[in-house]
Amino acid sequence: MERKTPAAIVGLGGPLGKTKKITEHGITDTSNDMGAFMVVRADSHEAAAKLFEKHPHFTIFPGESVEVMPVLPIPDV
Repeated sequence: MERKTPAAIVGLGGPLGKTKKITEHGITDTSNDMGAFMVVRADSHEAAAKLFEKHPHFTIFPGESVEVMPVLPIPDV
């Protein structure tokens, strides 16, 4: 099966480090489940999600997952 993900990659991204949270009260250390990111181009949110179905990393790292979030346009200010 030919993987279509590499052709869709717009930004390779990379691993993510420790998280800081900034609020009106200051800066604190925090954590989340995000371990890495990349940017892909697809015709739709659903099409982007389908790029990662049966991804080989799921066999290397059982229990892991991929979350797909659209980059929304910035409204004119």
